[in-house]
Amino acid sequence: MQLTKHWVAQLDDYVIDLGWSADGSRLAAAASSGPVSLFASADGTRTDLPGHDDGANCLAWHPSQPLLATGGQDSKVKFWDTAAAQHTATAEVGGAWIEHLAWSPVGRVIPNAPSAPSSVLAAAAGRNLSFLRADGSTLHTFKPAPKTISALAWQPAGGCLASSYFGGVCLCDADDFIAQKEFAYANGIHALVWSPDNRWLVSGNQDPSVHLWLPATTDEFHMSGYESKVKELSFDRDSHWLATGGGQDACLWDCTGAGPEGREPVMLPHDAKVCAVAFQNQHALLATASKDGVVQLWSPERKKPLRATVKMPVPATKLAWSPDDRHLAVGSEKGVVYVLKVEA
Repeated sequence: MQLTKHWVAQLDDYVIDLGWSADGSRLAAAASSGPVSLFASADGTRTDLPGHDDGANCLAWHPSQPLLATGGQDSKVKFWDTAAAQHTATAEVGGAWIEHLAWSPVGRVIPNAPSAPSSVLAAAAGRNLSFLRADGSTLHTFKPAPKTISALAWQPAGGCLASSYFGGVCLCDADDFIAQKEFAYANGIHALVWSPDNRWLVSGNQDPSVHLWLPATTDEFHMSGYESKVKELSFDRDSHWLATGGGQDACLWDCTGAGPEGREPVMLPHDAKVCAVAFQNQHALLATASKDGVVQLWSPERKKPLRATVKMPVPATKLAWSPDDRHLAVGSEKGVVYVLKVEA
């Protein structure tokens, strides 16, 4: 197996976020300086959007439409019709930097929406969280969180949104906006991810550790001993393997049966600190990246899991698989966007 160059593009600054459209035809990349670029997946043909004057922080594609949402340091969420490369709407969420955006899964019925099912955008700015419609209007604004919101993650079934802050996680109902549950955690949380089967909610933490909740029960589990704070989390398609960063090795935790607590993880070694992990959408390959610029592919089910290695000129900031898993996009600290093709 090999990773080969498909195309390369240069942004003006650090690649702060990266994502593929639902149909895989476009890749969006946000530079920390503010502009947002759209690339045709076939050949890298580029269209630039103005983005955010004071700097961009995040982006999120609608799960079924050619609609892109971006968040910036101008306290604005902007909506873009990418087919026409036009700005369509702007929303504000509490006057702070927009740090996190996440679209709900397709198929949720949006209360008071003119048509349904649809999708709602969760947007976080400081302690403020709002649900926005695709036209930029506000569906609901929540009371401020106890501390700055640090991560968002929609339950795959779409029933609730998990939002984290220093001190815990809150599950907000997607239909009536009431807090379903609140989980206390006495430290900072950097990342959240749900398992695709909706069973596990996982946080990567400042302490440094990984914590798991079973929201359907009162059970929770904890794995400590990481070298540094954990910001990198990814589940495989079957909810079997949880990949984490937090050190020089990527860790693979077996989440089947009773879960990973007490089990030894599979260690996937790098020569420098791991800075990104990403499982494929439909298949079983895991991509990992480290601070020395190395990107590696792994097959967790194999006795010898390493499948491919490529050395990039600069470290990755983001990894993103195309919806069909044929291409891996890599954003970098120097503003270079690499799109690599997976070849058998």
